[in-house]
Amino acid sequence: MSKRRIKKIAIIGSGIMGSGIACHFANIGVDVLLLDIVPRELTDKEKAKGLTLEDKVVRNRLVNDALTASLKSKPSPIYNQKFASRITTGNLEDDIAKVADVDWIMEVVVERLDIKQQVFEKLEKYRTPGTLITSNTSGIPIKFMSEGRSEDFQKHFCGTHFFNPARYLKLFEIIPGPKTDKAVLDFLNEYGEKFLGKTSVVAKDTPAFIGNRIGIFSIQSLFHAVKDLDLTIEEVDKLSGPVIGRPKSATFRTVDVVGLDTLVHVANGIRENCPKDERLELFELPDFINIMMENKWLGSKTGQGFYKKVRKEDGSSEILSLDLNTLEYRPSKKAKFATLELTKTVDKVVDRFKILVKGKDKAGEFYRKSFTALFAYVSNRIPEITDELYKIDDAMKAGFGWEHGPFQIWDAIGVEKGIELMKAEGLEPAAWVNDMIASGNTSFYTVKEGATYFYDIPSKKQTKVPGQDAFIILDNIRKTNEVFKNSGVVVEDLGDGILNVEFQSKMNTIGGDVLAGLNKAIDLAEKDFDGLVVGNQGPNFSVGANIGMIFMMAAEQEYDELNMAIKYFQDTMMRMRYSAIPTISAPHGMALGGGCEISLHADKVVAAAETYMGLVEFGVGVIPGGGGSKEMALRAQDLFQKGDVQLNILQEHFLTIGMAKVSTSAYEAFDLNLLQEGKDIVVVNKDRQIAVAKQHARLMADSGYTQPVRRDDILVLGKQALGMFLVGTDSMQDSNYISEHDMKIANKLAYVMAGGDLSEPTRVTEQYLLDLEREAFLSLCTERKTLERIQHMLTKGKPLRN
Repeated sequence: MSKRRIKKIAIIGSGIMGSGIACHFANIGVDVLLLDIVPRELTDKEKAKGLTLEDKVVRNRLVNDALTASLKSKPSPIYNQKFASRITTGNLEDDIAKVADVDWIMEVVVERLDIKQQVFEKLEKYRTPGTLITSNTSGIPIKFMSEGRSEDFQKHFCGTHFFNPARYLKLFEIIPGPKTDKAVLDFLNEYGEKFLGKTSVVAKDTPAFIGNRIGIFSIQSLFHAVKDLDLTIEEVDKLSGPVIGRPKSATFRTVDVVGLDTLVHVANGIRENCPKDERLELFELPDFINIMMENKWLGSKTGQGFYKKVRKEDGSSEILSLDLNTLEYRPSKKAKFATLELTKTVDKVVDRFKILVKGKDKAGEFYRKSFTALFAYVSNRIPEITDELYKIDDAMKAGFGWEHGPFQIWDAIGVEKGIELMKAEGLEPAAWVNDMIASGNTSFYTVKEGATYFYDIPSKKQTKVPGQDAFIILDNIRKTNEVFKNSGVVVEDLGDGILNVEFQSKMNTIGGDVLAGLNKAIDLAEKDFDGLVVGNQGPNFSVGANIGMIFMMAAEQEYDELNMAIKYFQDTMMRMRYSAIPTISAPHGMALGGGCEISLHADKVVAAAETYMGLVEFGVGVIPGGGGSKEMALRAQDLFQKGDVQLNILQEHFLTIGMAKVSTSAYEAFDLNLLQEGKDIVVVNKDRQIAVAKQHARLMADSGYTQPVRRDDILVLGKQALGMFLVGTDSMQDSNYISEHDMKIANKLAYVMAGGDLSEPTRVTEQYLLDLEREAFLSLCTERKTLERIQHMLTKGKPLRN
């Protein structure tokens, strides 16, 4: 049987969801045909131009306007704006025949069964037999959609439910119809994970499938609890946000972003179509929701929902909160609970749950009620919505951004403790949970030999979660494969002769302990291994150097110690570059400042697509001091050609630092020359990243890796470039674009990147540039304004420009 490949896809429907999905397929290199309906009347602008309904620009107006709006939205649905060229637009009358040439047709039209059926009837006339055809529905039964279609259509048809925004949310639900070929499901399951970077979950054809069934229950449960416990919306958002590993938007802000009408639509669908649901009463809408719907307080799209942003008389803005008792807006109140104070020193979210359910205040009561309601509900959804418990956890983590799924939270509290708390709230788990305990299984998950196992209900045994072979899960191997550990890092043996060094500091900041651990990892790799990966699976790769340490040394005027600390950082980066073994950096999320510098000095970067990389030191009043300034001068030089273009290239690299540019994806990092074409690669699925980095380290070692020769051929332009930079910064300061202190920082950077005030272009060593960089960094640390900026950053959490 020939291997199915997706080279071209047709997306039918260009609304927010359709355009977003189109952009994500373009992200991964697939050609996209995006089609929508033909407008039935002209706009005033079109009439003024003398256009008719037959003009192509009019016939494609809806699809083009929708795609343009999507490409302008923030956060962007596309990794790099140039990828939009992979999308071709058209309409369902003139261009529908083109679906004959695609490998996959995906319908993303309005959530009405009759309209979807009409679209499928049209598509079947032109669809080539064997072509995949799917619907991105959020809840319409798949079995109804394909009724009356041909056997080949039904065999290749199923639901493929993306969550919005398609680029960022990882859940990809695959819902088979009555006649869907298993080979189609297997293909989509692998394609979603490997190519789209998703967590693929095959769900049953039940109302709202898995993610929304549990997610909407959880939100509806909180809607009812907020009144029962007399909590404010700020208090619920405080309790249901990052403290329990949920997004910052928590509950009510999330509803505002998604739209209250969307949530109500799904909740009503569940209430109407799940008459046997034991918690059906929770899907009834509270009075305050009905009133908000009548008032069109739907959230961000209508300018007000549970929160409302208003302008004050002085021109500043203020966020107001809805009082659910009076249904009037009032100034937001800060939420504080004694129970939450007990978790402040507990870094790992998974370790907080036991503490939270023991709380003696209203927060403790909230957690006991909400968690036990959730535990009872998910246990009763098996086998209704899925046969395997891990799929519920996967869906909630990937679709709703939860750090831990319901069964993982239950495990963290203790299965038997969870049942005890449940009974205190008048709830009971499903019978299979008691059977599990009776069979000697005391947890839903176990870890064996680096793999995760889940409790399989029919066999009453722990079974390996499928699909793990492509992943390395550091949490699963950290204890058994530890080679070295200090307060800043853990070094693990990934197997096959490759080590991994994993940062363990707060937000993976880089201080002396991390640098010592990195040096130790290189020592170990050079002695007994073949390669080194620098990677972790935290929320972010690294937010940069420990600026608190820098501030303390600078404030105490301990300049010798600061000089040694910066030199230690630089020397460590040079060890990364000139070690005897290949070094691979695996950045994801934020890779800022020093986190970026690590990647700049690795032999190869295996970046997650969602990598936000940049040298951002300007924001705290200094220049990159861990080799970043040197490296951008070196990379500019490597692009030099004869003529004036040298200055232009150097200026671009100067501005990357001077404007603290941060890529909005790994692909944008190539445009900034922070990642390099032909050397560095991008992995769409972050779960695969460490495994792929390991493979590349092994490949480089097997290919005969030899220690690089230190560079002594870097062309710096001296006074020619320095003069250009100084004129530019002077002009910007005169025009009040930058402050006097900003000009001072920029001039220091200019001096480094020009190679000093040499009278003519000269070849220099990396160490020459590193010495200039360190000297400039230290001199800026003596500035009062720099110390003020660093202090502001430490107290307020954001850079200060002055």
